[in-house]
Amino acid sequence: DFSRILNGVRYAIAPDPSFQGGRMEYRNLGENGVKVSPICLGSMMFGDRTDEAEAARIVAHAKAAGVNFIDTANAYAKGESERIVGRLVAPDRDHWVVATKVANPMGPGPNDRGLSRGHLQRELDSSLDRLGLDHVDIYYLHKDDGATPLAETLRTLDEFLAEGTIRHYALSNFRAWRIAEVIRLADNLGMPRPVCVQPYYNAMNRMPEVELLPACAYYGLGVVPYSPLARGVLTAKYAPGAAAEAESRAGRADKRFLETEWRPESIALAARMAEHAKSRGLTPGQFATAWVLACEMVTSVLAGPRTLAQWEEYLGAVGYRWTAEDEAFVDSLVVPGHPSTPGYSDPQYPFFGRTRAGNPVRSP
Repeated sequence: DFSRILNGVRYAIAPDPSFQGGRMEYRNLGENGVKVSPICLGSMMFGDRTDEAEAARIVAHAKAAGVNFIDTANAYAKGESERIVGRLVAPDRDHWVVATKVANPMGPGPNDRGLSRGHLQRELDSSLDRLGLDHVDIYYLHKDDGATPLAETLRTLDEFLAEGTIRHYALSNFRAWRIAEVIRLADNLGMPRPVCVQPYYNAMNRMPEVELLPACAYYGLGVVPYSPLARGVLTAKYAPGAAAEAESRAGRADKRFLETEWRPESIALAARMAEHAKSRGLTPGQFATAWVLACEMVTSVLAGPRTLAQWEEYLGAVGYRWTAEDEAFVDSLVVPGHPSTPGYSDPQYPFFGRTRAGNPVRSP
């Protein structure tokens, strides 16, 4: 049934080749044998704003729809997300491609974060313990760590691969040139390359199209973008010039959101996209997610619901056949390769492209 009722409106959705007759079609994750669904269930909310009972409903619905890719991280809900995911995938472990991540702070000390050998070893053990698993399928480096040599990190990952505690490794929030350096070092070390990259990519932030996506295509890496809804902006729940609802990221004064996506230009563009989505029989969120999936370099899109209703809405994007008119419309709003408005940068992932005399280039 390719229809949904949301906010009292029925949206009809035309099937596309990824969801034929209600059956999911799987994609290889880059140039590797592992096959994943075109939508990946993100569990960042599990154990935080989503309790275990609702998480169980979401996971059950995802499995019934044929979704086999689930994503968590050690830092999500201080480890509770991993615990919930582990319990929910345990009955059907072989069905799931389970991904988790490492790098973000897990304590107050200087060695409680990053990509050093010691932190990786300690955190993989902790993640496996919380998940209740003997291995994870995808182990992401959650963000770059300029204080640790990449060779140290890669040698440690190679040991994990050899012992079977991880099946593959991957990169998240890495710059394109650092991805290339990881590939070079992996080849020199005689170890497998990463299988995929998880970038921040949506219709309000098209900067990955300049370097990152072409690099992934060149090196044969899968691409699994996160935040296709620009952390909620592309649902069109924020009206231009109006106060935000108390429970929204803006209403809760989410610091990172206010520093990045909270822009009048993006809110106005989201309203225009919502009108176009309605004309296509889609919700705004489905249209934004379908836009990410329409990129031929994207393998799967990471959808992080708080409720079952949100998850059902995300899943509806898989059944939409993208058109040339849709592509031209989004291009008319946000220029390919650019953000929605000048000045976008995420303080969590700073860049150092310009230097001054006496101010040497810093590591990423």
